[in-house]
Amino acid sequence: MIIQHHNTDLNTSTGLMRTTVYRPQAQGQYPAIIFYSEIFQQTAPIARSAAILASHGFVVLVPEVFHELNPIGTVLAYDDAGKDKGNADKWEKPLEHHDSDTQALIDFVKQQNYCTGTLGAMGVCIGGHLAYRAALNPHIKAAFCLYATDIHSDTLPAQAGNNSFERMADIQGEIHFIWGKQDPHVPKEGRSKIYQQCVATDINYQWQEVNAQHAFMRDEGERYDGALAITMYQQAVALFSRTL
Repeated sequence: MIIQHHNTDLNTSTGLMRTTVYRPQAQGQYPAIIFYSEIFQQTAPIARSAAILASHGFVVLVPEVFHELNPIGTVLAYDDAGKDKGNADKWEKPLEHHDSDTQALIDFVKQQNYCTGTLGAMGVCIGGHLAYRAALNPHIKAAFCLYATDIHSDTLPAQAGNNSFERMADIQGEIHFIWGKQDPHVPKEGRSKIYQQCVATDINYQWQEVNAQHAFMRDEGERYDGALAITMYQQAVALFSRTL
């Protein structure tokens, strides 16, 4: 399916949020996926991932996850300076601001004549956390969360009682967790903690642990696992085709 893309700047409670929209060229209405990036924002690998999803018949929105903290259009490099800046942004932005960003994206989708109005969420790294976090909103019917950081550790700023781990029971849609067994950012103990919470809350979830390192989806760098990435795209497309 041939796709197109364009940028749009959405009003949020914390300022303008540049969002890139990838969607089929063919006329019609399509379900939407909010695709949350790593701390580096919309890098070339993130753009390629969004394009892959869109080519399967989805409207894919890639927001700048730290729009309040950077000039519009900021993309951080995959180097130490980029990592340090991205992590600093991650620890500065409250989860409540991510929630209002998600609501702005939902409102946008509901207004577009090329969208059916149904939404899912997907993300990698902190984006996996944000896809999980988005699923707290009842408009998100499904979430595909790849090596989601900081859920188990409760290290992201939030108001008392509003951290993502404790609010798992609020998820109404279907959520898929994908973890790398060799990922030091979410060690075995962290994965076990999240799994036990899934069981305790009785949410609708699927759980998968694979032999891979952190960022195995990123098609730049030595940690990339192309064969595994193809499998993940197929699983995500299957999930969203079924639920949206």
